[in-house]
Amino acid sequence: MAAARVLMSGRPESPRAPGAELPTNRGVDLAVAVVLQSSDQTVLLTRRTRTLNVSPNLWVPPGGHVEPDEELLDGGLRELWEESGLQLPQDQFFWVPLGLWESAYPPRLSWGLPKYHHIILYLLVISQESQQQLQARIQPNPREVSALMWLGPDVAAAVAATEDGTDTPRHLPQDLPPSVLHKAQPRQELLFCSAVELEENGGARPLVLPMSTLLRTTPATADSKERVSTGTKFALRLWLQHLGR
Repeated sequence: MAAARVLMSGRPESPRAPGAELPTNRGVDLAVAVVLQSSDQTVLLTRRTRTLNVSPNLWVPPGGHVEPDEELLDGGLRELWEESGLQLPQDQFFWVPLGLWESAYPPRLSWGLPKYHHIILYLLVISQESQQQLQARIQPNPREVSALMWLGPDVAAAVAATEDGTDTPRHLPQDLPPSVLHKAQPRQELLFCSAVELEENGGARPLVLPMSTLLRTTPATADSKERVSTGTKFALRLWLQHLGR
């Protein structure tokens, strides 16, 4: 089981349920995010809608606030269901805690003073169902999710290697694809990844997502460009370490 840890210097964007404003007198809030792994070793990320007040247009695992007296796993599974429509049969998954991450928004002081402060617990939930089986049951909540993506280990490693304050990741696999495509790949292909985007009529269409978007880091000045949140990169690194075991 991966040991939990707290990074006090990282201040990534945090998951947040839409609608109600956060109270200003609670100090540090507790949130939980689910890193859902399929049986063929891909993980689910969702893109937050542009209309959210906090961290719009970011790729993150499903997650949000833990309600009072709610168990952490129950909170994570509730957020997974609210955002993706997925309900996991109790006898078809197991879970382990991956780690803790301190999050503030805005994510950098150059954007302004922090307004929201969270401790996020990342949970790895390992399903016995394949990506295809899980994908067939997904019904994203359009108020919170504008797209979803499944990442395999090689692409996840490249994304996790990017760091704020740098222009390029520490290393890039030579066979890294130029974009994430929604198409089937052989199961043994470690670059296996796919993405779909929600349409206004409630349907979904294939999404061609440039790899440069996934490798983008948090800019020095405020903007809402699409990218993977810093906390998500941290969680992906812990997931890859867990796979290595």
